[in-house]
Amino acid sequence: MLEMKNVCTSYGRIPMLRDLNLKIDEGEVVCVLGSNGAGKSTVLKTIMGLVQPDEGDIYFKGKKISSFPPHQIIPLGMAMVQAESFFPKMNVETNLQMGAYFEKDQKVINERLEEVCDIFPRLKERLSQLAGTLSGGERAMLAIARGLISHPDLLLMDEPSLGLAPLLVQQTYEAIEKINEERKITILLVEQNANKALAVSNRGYIIQKGEIIHEDSSEALMESKIVQQSYLEVG
Repeated sequence: MLEMKNVCTSYGRIPMLRDLNLKIDEGEVVCVLGSNGAGKSTVLKTIMGLVQPDEGDIYFKGKKISSFPPHQIIPLGMAMVQAESFFPKMNVETNLQMGAYFEKDQKVINERLEEVCDIFPRLKERLSQLAGTLSGGERAMLAIARGLISHPDLLLMDEPSLGLAPLLVQQTYEAIEKINEERKITILLVEQNANKALAVSNRGYIIQKGEIIHEDSSEALMESKIVQQSYLEVG
């Protein structure tokens, strides 16, 4: 579904990703693990067109998207979820409808609204509430639901456990499993919380200073010394 080939990305003169190769097949959950500043979020931003690669190619469902801006990538079937990715002064319902911006049929939007409320019943109780007044857990639900309402084939998730209490982290990851298994949505997940990420993933990559230094099945990564020594104490 997605492939990055020898991708190099920089912020100004500062190199961020170096000769990065990554792929994800339809139906998989793939995680990218790394410490703060390793380049995890830059991987997602580069895929999504928020940052243009200096070198290399990115393919989504066989189509080269390396030079595409976000508004051309989203309609192809991709969405990105980040913490606090909502409009705090709009109510929950409006935020969700904004997630379906490229869908013009209001009937379809309403059906999708019901779908995401089935996944996150708490949001259904909060539709008229301003998003900025939600609890931390409810904000995490809203961010994910805004990504889902566009009906993506591939969902990019940027540290969904960040700043959440342990119980809310558990609930968030249960939702991620449900989205993948029941909705058949492919997921690329970047995380510092290796325990949770590997538990729901098929495969994983470890990124360090913008380079992929190791990749394997999630089970093998759980057993590897590099993950046990560097990441499994996180979360």
